[in-house]
Amino acid sequence: MSQQPLRGVTSLRFNQDQSCFCCAMETGVRIYNVEPLMEKGHLDHEQVGSMGLVEMLHRSNLLALVGGGSSPKFSEISVLIWDDAREGKDSKDKLVLEFTFTKPVLAVRMRHDKIVIVLRNRIYVYSFPDNPRKLFEFDTRDNPKGLCDLCPSLEKQLLVFPGHKCGSLQLVDLASTKPGTSSAPFTINAHQSDVACMSLNQPGTVVASASQKGTLIRLFDTQSKEKLVELTACRLARVGKVGPMIGQYVDSQWSLASFTVPAESACICAFGRNTSKNVNSVIAICVDGTFHKYVFTPDGNCNREAFDVYLDICDDDDF
Repeated sequence: MSQQPLRGVTSLRFNQDQSCFCCAMETGVRIYNVEPLMEKGHLDHEQVGSMGLVEMLHRSNLLALVGGGSSPKFSEISVLIWDDAREGKDSKDKLVLEFTFTKPVLAVRMRHDKIVIVLRNRIYVYSFPDNPRKLFEFDTRDNPKGLCDLCPSLEKQLLVFPGHKCGSLQLVDLASTKPGTSSAPFTINAHQSDVACMSLNQPGTVVASASQKGTLIRLFDTQSKEKLVELTACRLARVGKVGPMIGQYVDSQWSLASFTVPAESACICAFGRNTSKNVNSVIAICVDGTFHKYVFTPDGNCNREAFDVYLDICDDDDF
């Protein structure tokens, strides 16, 4: 997720298991632990300049960096891999890989053995991190937001991105597709208008998507391609609410609970670690620098459990 800078934040991303999030800023990069909320490290402006995108690989020392903002040190058409385990204080000592293209990079996704780089009309898949080579190249519908998701599971290697048809999703099993071939992805006709967001669950068994109308969230089985459930979100995105939230069983279209974050601030959301069988939680990280944690119960009660300003949390150590 990225938008115009607010308090210096240019984009936010969770890592693959939502235990950390990374913050691309006008002043560099910050990495945070989610629970408990704390800064794990940072890269300052002198090291990396202003950043447009940051993606982290699990909780490892590897970061994918794309320049952006008002004073970038690196190009918006390149993805640079930063290895903090490498010795040396100069940024050149930490940069171990570079992928350069002819057009701006809009998104990066990583898993333990692959990196996916999204341009406006094309997606590239490379082996990663050792001896990277291009495995696949997919043409896409005009994709100005760089929509894409990659399953982190060891058992599945699913990639999802916008299909050529308006409102469609394309699913590719990277494990069963032979590198260098033009195997046709499976297509799901998810919506009548253009897709606005998409996400795979951790095991890669379900894909969720919403259209630009913002009124419906649809969940599909990635194996059968059948629709599992349709959730009505009404006009929640326009008034700053986050919802609906679903519990353990995805068999109802009724909204269980919702909560409100600042209406003018985009955010990324994830389910938190459950402290008990009857209590679930949702984490919302906003570009205005705020951190929200809400807990909700099966009967629909929803309460804020934690609030903080993550930009005010400071750690003197570099990443």
